[in-house]
Amino acid sequence: MDIKKNKPVAIWLFIGAGMIIIQILLGGITRLTGSGLSITEWQPILGALPPMNERDWNEAFEKYKQIAQYKYIHNYFTLEDFKFIYFWEWLHRNWARFMGVVFIIPFIYFIFKKRIDRSMLWPMVVLFLLGALQGLVGWIMVASGIGTDRVYVSHIRLAAHFIAALLLLVYVVWFALKISVPEYKKEFIPSVRNFTWILLFILTIQLVYGAFMAGTHAAKAAITWPSINGKIIPNMEEGGIFHNLLAIQFIHRGLAYLITILIIFYTIQLYRQSRGSFLYKMRNWPLIITLIQVALGIFTLVKYLTPAKLWLAIVHQFTGMLLLLCLVIAYFYSAKIRR
Repeated sequence: MDIKKNKPVAIWLFIGAGMIIIQILLGGITRLTGSGLSITEWQPILGALPPMNERDWNEAFEKYKQIAQYKYIHNYFTLEDFKFIYFWEWLHRNWARFMGVVFIIPFIYFIFKKRIDRSMLWPMVVLFLLGALQGLVGWIMVASGIGTDRVYVSHIRLAAHFIAALLLLVYVVWFALKISVPEYKKEFIPSVRNFTWILLFILTIQLVYGAFMAGTHAAKAAITWPSINGKIIPNMEEGGIFHNLLAIQFIHRGLAYLITILIIFYTIQLYRQSRGSFLYKMRNWPLIITLIQVALGIFTLVKYLTPAKLWLAIVHQFTGMLLLLCLVIAYFYSAKIRR
């Protein structure tokens, strides 16, 4: 594989990964501001333009008034309030359209310039299919709150949308690393690779429950720390682990503690690697990110009823993605194929 020749393609993919991160954060803002149901129709092309005059704005507002979220939560909204939530959903959708352009046009260019060889074609097809899947899951999620008695979208579908976005992000980063990192820089370290895999599995469950926290607004059930409304283990009988707000919060907290403990042992393991290796150089990053992530989670919870909640939650989500990517990169560098 010609690493030097692949450099422009890798840069393009890393730029795309950055755009996916921004898109996920915009999705978080959309969720936290209750903006996700403000646009009640899916128009891939015509929907790129917002309402252009007062008549169009009133028409869009009237459509929003027909759904349960307006009737039961936002019935005090003025047109200006509606414009605010409309903006975030519109920006979220348009950033997705912009990403499509950024991925497709350079792809055609690289094909024309023969920068993409045959070994890259199928991975590229998978990339575009994952992107299309993400858009489809997004609309399925939004549809769960339109024409129903739901005041918010299904938190299960929200989690599916979030995980699909993270899957796309990980795939793009992995693909970029694969075509840009020389094989001699990777190592065959089964112990690190296996430990990283375990962490990635637990972190994925944690991220799902993070989406559940956002989708159900589970933080409002217990805005206390370190106890949960004065208890170590709250009553979680009704609704089960997927619908009971206290159960969702208890699991999310518990997994955070578990991941922190495991990351400490993981850091010790990384310190044992050869000093010149990439894994040794990145040895502190998983723990630093984890500690910041936990602190942000606590502040987001106790500040839930303040305006600071929105930005604390977004940075909390961002550091969660950083930890995911940090572990994916560690896995990549420890999973050299032994010939």
